Amino acid sequence: MSKIWTLFKREYKAAVRTKSFIISLILVPIMMGGGFAAMIIMEKNKDTDDKHFVVLDHSGLMTDPLIKALETRNSVDIFHSHTGDKIDAAYVVEFMEPELQNPEAQQLALSERVETQELYAFIEIGPDILHPLGEEKEAYLKYYSQHSFNDQIRYWFQNVVNNNLREIRAAELNLDEAQAEELLWWINVEGMGLVTVDKKTGEQQEAEKTNELQSFLVPYVLLILMFMLVMMTAIPQLTNVMEEKNEKIAEVLLGTITPFQFMMGKVLGGIGVSLTTAAIYVTAGVFTLKYIGMESLIPMEVLPWFFIFTILFVLMVGSGMAALGATCNDNKDAQSLTFPGILPAIIPMFLIAPIIANPTGPLATTMSLIPPFTPTMMVMRMASTVTIPMWQPIVGLLGVILYTIFTVWIGARVFRTAILIQGQKPNLATLYKYAFKG
Repeated sequence: MSKIWTLFKREYKAAVRTKSFIISLILVPIMMGGGFAAMIIMEKNKDTDDKHFVVLDHSGLMTDPLIKALETRNSVDIFHSHTGDKIDAAYVVEFMEPELQNPEAQQLALSERVETQELYAFIEIGPDILHPLGEEKEAYLKYYSQHSFNDQIRYWFQNVVNNNLREIRAAELNLDEAQAEELLWWINVEGMGLVTVDKKTGEQQEAEKTNELQSFLVPYVLLILMFMLVMMTAIPQLTNVMEEKNEKIAEVLLGTITPFQFMMGKVLGGIGVSLTTAAIYVTAGVFTLKYIGMESLIPMEVLPWFFIFTILFVLMVGSGMAALGATCNDNKDAQSLTFPGILPAIIPMFLIAPIIANPTGPLATTMSLIPPFTPTMMVMRMASTVTIPMWQPIVGLLGVILYTIFTVWIGARVFRTAILIQGQKPNLATLYKYAFKG
């Protein structure tokens, strides 16, 4: 153990004393929060240039309502209520008579104007939008644009058209203004959490409004943090071991320590670096959230599980990468083995959306109980706002422990055999031979 501890200290100090470690501490939160920061910055710095549209109103009902809505928007809504600064783009609309003889040619001409950015979009309103029953094909509102992702402008036109259609229908029914307002009254659904009991006092706690940011952000941040820790500490073991093998450093070290001690010292060094990094980020995150009054976002009950699963995940992946590094002779071999080695860390990244959307569904439950994916998947599920049955984290933890022991055992056998072998290309056959035949 003393030799493993000595090598652990060597690997740990060599990692944390480098400039790259300090740089990575700075870059990781930037990478994690950069997307959200960019969205906030872009939201505060909206494009305020006028946007031009063409409206083809086959119904003949929406021209006047749209003109009135545009006047209100362009004179009031796009300016800050206190400073008077322009905070949004004005909509400049040209109302064009629909071409009944050759509508395709008109649509093509308008599409070309959109392509040349003369227009932002054009809107086509169907002839039977007022009474669509039985004439659904002619009751349409089409928005032709190149901006399909998160384009909120289409919904502005949609709301204006539909609100005015309701008013016209109410007037046809001879409803007065109060009756029409009640008829068209819209009640939004309000998301609430569950009623709970305080464990300390036994008092019943009222349900609080659900925080959609918490539902996504907390699991996302913990997953990305665990992913980055593995990428920073476990994955580099492959190239580190390969370089020490090629530079004959491994031969010198193996004169005084066993291959298992060599491998475990390096892997434990990676665990130490990952725990140091995680402790810095988690502590900084907790203090920051408390400072800005968002303590509810801190998943205190999940953090112990996060650290336990992080240790096992780094140990699992790190031992495998160290073993693969022992089989490599050059950078080409290392590159070919890196991708298979990081699959357990990459695959959960593609499942963020479905797992967070349904943490107790069959996909989430099954994936979180498969040991290579358990650490990231289980932490992500536990950090969600949905209650996960306690037996699942416990079974998942036991599975990861057993799988990690197996991985370390296999890795040690491969490492012991391959670390002193030169010139033999790594492939499935040789890896199997090293692992089970020695």
